[in-house]
Amino acid sequence: MRCAALLSCLLLAPLAGHAAETAAKSPDGDKPAAGAPDTGFFKPSAVTSEGSVTIGGKAIQYQAVAGTLVVHPKDWDDAANKADGDKAGGDKGDAKASTNPNAEASMFYAAYFAHVKPGTVRPITFVFNGGPGSASVWLHMGAFGPKRVVTPDDQHAPAAPYPLVNNGQSLLDVTDLVFIDAPGAGFSRIAGKDKEKSFYGIDQDAHAFAEFIAAFLSKYGKWNAPKYLFGESYGTTRSAVLANLLEQDYDVDLNGVILLSQILSFDLSADRVERNPGIDLAYELALPTYAATAWYHKKLPNPPAALEPFLRDVEHFATNEYALALMAGSPLPPAQRDAIAARLHDYTGLPVAYIKKADLRIDGGEFEKNLQDDTDTTTGRLDTRFSGPSMDPLSKRSDYDPQSAAISSAYISTFNDYVHRDLKFGMDTYYKPSAHNFRVWDSQHQPPGADFKLSQTANVMPDLAAAIKYNPTLKVQLNAGYFDLATPYYEGVYEMHHLPMPEKLQSNIEFRTYQSGHMVYAHAESLAALHDNVADFIRRTSNSGP
Repeated sequence: MRCAALLSCLLLAPLAGHAAETAAKSPDGDKPAAGAPDTGFFKPSAVTSEGSVTIGGKAIQYQAVAGTLVVHPKDWDDAANKADGDKAGGDKGDAKASTNPNAEASMFYAAYFAHVKPGTVRPITFVFNGGPGSASVWLHMGAFGPKRVVTPDDQHAPAAPYPLVNNGQSLLDVTDLVFIDAPGAGFSRIAGKDKEKSFYGIDQDAHAFAEFIAAFLSKYGKWNAPKYLFGESYGTTRSAVLANLLEQDYDVDLNGVILLSQILSFDLSADRVERNPGIDLAYELALPTYAATAWYHKKLPNPPAALEPFLRDVEHFATNEYALALMAGSPLPPAQRDAIAARLHDYTGLPVAYIKKADLRIDGGEFEKNLQDDTDTTTGRLDTRFSGPSMDPLSKRSDYDPQSAAISSAYISTFNDYVHRDLKFGMDTYYKPSAHNFRVWDSQHQPPGADFKLSQTANVMPDLAAAIKYNPTLKVQLNAGYFDLATPYYEGVYEMHHLPMPEKLQSNIEFRTYQSGHMVYAHAESLAALHDNVADFIRRTSNSGP
């Protein structure tokens, strides 16, 4: 899913207008613009502005910096290339051949630094959404930026104008913020003949973010500040790889990793499970979210009064009787099959005949399409509290996501207006919500201890475990919404409980759940709770006192 990240303060010399961020690149970023320097495709840029946000009744003055930093693929040696260019002497052509990389990324960020007394050490939190290839507009405009867009709780937002308000739940009360756009998304651009190969992949992406963070810490003098990662959705995948990479390759110990709507092992995804026969665990881990959704939409035959005790019962059934039934496969006795189907009906509201026809196995898209099929209504994926008209009443699974349809225009429209008007950045540059890089994404990953990338479904659980083992003081907070079918909450719990590390390190991990969906912050009460939980986590782990 999409997510955003925010940065906070330090004075920079303001650059004139918006020329800085468009220098040295063409509009589409595929090749250097006319007059680009011989040292690469892009130039770093920064535009500063001032602002104020009120959190908990207290006004916080901050400096905002909207800008770009240039990063290179893993095999880039800037010192060697600079030396080659110097050796070329007066021959401009040789210098260009020596110093132009095969690929380069200009990564956009919006940073917010609270004005504090001189000598104060503020934590810094790097925030990003997922995708992969998503811009950070979602976390920026919905969760932690100083301004946020207001959208209806579970309905389609009316068309513009959209309300942009002071964000009393911004994390600027406890940490400076850096929202980062992934390469190719937002205002980030890539260039060079190997650009997709160099930046679109699990390991390539993590390297780019590590390079960005190291460059940012140097540029803004934050090396000795408490450091945090905040990732949403695929951003949790990135965070696992990135945390281990920062620690072992860059000697950067993090104070904490904050995960929202986690997915570390993609074998556990509720999407298209039928394409991976024999792997039934995804059905089991999605079942509590099906139950929560059916409860919300009043589809349960015997609805409980309270959600959470009900979910504890469903979790127990999912990992015991249901798991044993699926493990049995075709030899499962008919009477036992009927009993399991009846229990699934009680927990999901789906017809018993449909459950049996599906062989007790219903993936996320099928559930979304069929829960409210009696009214030709499709249930949301990112947030199952949302609903919308079915595109094709005869389809097997959902054709679109009602929450994405409901709020995307509000987020993108308000961010474009805000970044142009308030941050003074990107006036003539297209802000891409997504890099749309799925078809070229390299999902192979080289986990800790492996000699090469593995040809298997992506699983970065070993990376997070290695990060915690390498730095036993690293703390992790997992935040999840009950109504999330993109990354079901119980999947994240299962992953955390199965990290390959000593049991005593499980105490480094804490769990927080919300009556919301994938974008927990789209629900006002959950946003307030999310802020309080994350702020408390940072205060407890920043090693800097009250």
